[in-house]
Amino acid sequence: MKRRLFGWLWRSAPKGVRRWGVWLAEPRFTVTAGAVIEDEGGRVLLFHHVFRKGVRWGIPGGFLAKGEQPEEALRRELREEVGAEVERAEFAFARTLARPHQVEIIFRCRMRAASITARSESFEVDKAKWFERDALPTELGPDQRRIIERALDGSAHAPD
Repeated sequence: MKRRLFGWLWRSAPKGVRRWGVWLAEPRFTVTAGAVIEDEGGRVLLFHHVFRKGVRWGIPGGFLAKGEQPEEALRRELREEVGAEVERAEFAFARTLARPHQVEIIFRCRMRAASITARSESFEVDKAKWFERDALPTELGPDQRRIIERALDGSAHAPD
């Protein structure tokens, strides 16, 4: 009886009230788009991030702006950070992180190595460098290594 009454009240409520109720009851996440980018020789592009605490080497990416599509956000971030465009971007996988409350959308991309120019430094990134897969920097954290492996190997295992 209570469930039916609550259902009726919910359906009868104005759209704004229902939206507000969902906003209060459901968890909120930030959303980021990241990329594992290979060049024509199979090397992986990594950025040395200025604001990242701890391990600063990592894949390119950033937060989505309100109303922005994930691939658009990724392409915008690459233009802003290194002035480059990827040739091809395809969805690799998505995962959620409990801390911080975040959803990450990871793409697998191709880019010509020459497209990274002298403008490879920005306010957020102080280095952009290509690495052979078997010679990734020792300062690269295990989580970033797993993202790279999963994106490039097409691994379908459950998220970490």
